[in-house]
Amino acid sequence: MLNFSEPRFAAYSVAEGVWYPPGTTQIDGAPADIVALTHAHWKKFPPSNPAWNYLFACLYFFLWVINHIGNGLVIKIFLKTKSLRTPSNMLIVNLAIADFFMMLTQSPLFIISAFSSRWWIWGHFWCRFYGYTGGITGIAAIFTLVFIGYDRYNVIVKGMSGKRISKGMAFGMIVWTWVYANVFCLPPMLQVWGDFSPEGMLSTCSFDYLNENRLHGPIFTGYIFFGAYCVPMFLLFFFYSQIVKAVWAHEAALKAQAKKMNVESLRSNADANAESAEVRIAKVALTNVLLWICIWTPYAFVAVTGAFGNRQILTPLVAQLPSLICKCASSLNPIVYAISHPKFRQVIQKDYPWFCIHEPESSADTKSVTSGQTQVAA
Repeated sequence: MLNFSEPRFAAYSVAEGVWYPPGTTQIDGAPADIVALTHAHWKKFPPSNPAWNYLFACLYFFLWVINHIGNGLVIKIFLKTKSLRTPSNMLIVNLAIADFFMMLTQSPLFIISAFSSRWWIWGHFWCRFYGYTGGITGIAAIFTLVFIGYDRYNVIVKGMSGKRISKGMAFGMIVWTWVYANVFCLPPMLQVWGDFSPEGMLSTCSFDYLNENRLHGPIFTGYIFFGAYCVPMFLLFFFYSQIVKAVWAHEAALKAQAKKMNVESLRSNADANAESAEVRIAKVALTNVLLWICIWTPYAFVAVTGAFGNRQILTPLVAQLPSLICKCASSLNPIVYAISHPKFRQVIQKDYPWFCIHEPESSADTKSVTSGQTQVAA
């Protein structure tokens, strides 16, 4: 009979029920190319319970399904409904495309790898591809939200004096989001500046924020943190703080004037509905922005800590969880729009009644949310 108290049967974690010989690390037994790619920081940790990989793979699959249904629906509605093909909605669809392709390029590679092995199974090129596509879709998404915020800022804050975006301007903004994203992600993909490598539990890849080379590690991490996180956050904060300030000031002025005239409201029903649509769309975009901040901030913290802080607090699981959380934004964005976006809700209500969405028609439906006077750009 075996004596499980012997050292050769020592458990890495009895609580997790997974048995490894003493001194085993998570890199032991990995293919040579993965060993070469992996930073020394990750090599010192004991193996994680394989159940974590299976759990993450199942969550990825769930998010992948939600993502493709939601974003696919947004794209289909835009292409099918002529009245929705407005400059503002071009930005919304670009967001849906970025989200759609994030999960399309990330989920299959990770899910197959997680169920097949304890490590990334696809080699260095696909490791770079995984990090590259995750990076460009994430950065393109946040700068699309920046331009949506700019559009709302023009409509709500500047009013008639604001310059409305045209389809040409919207197309230029869309091209810019992808070019800008490539400025940060193409250099490590081509291994010109920075690199992508396995991270955390070694089943996914990201840019190598642990690189000891000052140019390819701390400087590159600071570059992408500032340009892909701090800059868009500043712009979004500016646009939406001005929107909130303008809405509050406008409401206060209307109430004060109505009180002087001894009436309940100065708005007609049509004007109230039109303005309500503008504010609702701004709320939808603001919700997405706050969602993006909450989801991407943990990963930004991990990267900055790895490059500049106490990297000893970065265990495989601590590093892996933000990577999973990042994928949530791409799946939740279409849900937020389906629940809150007036014009998309009306189309879903008409064409897909089984979603049980009720959005009443308003007299402002023939007005433009982007112009405030013409056809609704919802």
